[in-house]
Amino acid sequence: MKLNKDQIKEILPHRDPMLLVDTVEELIPGERAVTTFYVDPARDIFRGHFPEEPVLPGVYSVECMAQAADVLLLFDERYRGKLPLFIGINNVRFRSKIRPGDTIEVRVHISAAREEKAIFTCSAEVYDKGELAATGDVTLAMR
Repeated sequence: MKLNKDQIKEILPHRDPMLLVDTVEELIPGERAVTTFYVDPARDIFRGHFPEEPVLPGVYSVECMAQAADVLLLFDERYRGKLPLFIGINNVRFRSKIRPGDTIEVRVHISAAREEKAIFTCSAEVYDKGELAATGDVTLAMR
């Protein structure tokens, strides 16, 4: 299943400038998702990070992981319309720089679930130009 930006906005509560999912390339409900995000060189963050050698801040990569997980979890009717609260990150590793003008691909899958509390951990991988750029586990509570 694929989703465009308008369809993504029907699922996610995020909006620009914090909406960091442009497309959903694959979605298998309850299992995994693959999203993309274009790193627009016009983003204000690059004026200060870093002017001479702009690079996407690591926290943006982590937020991309969380929002890809949000898509996966909020697509489930049980959680549609809920607010996905970011309650934890673990095992985050940054392997390469993501630069303005790149389009990254984020792959997530559910790695742990506490369904009685609507808390999920998703493992994520961020790819840039086909190369692994970052990994991590994000934990979210559906409220």
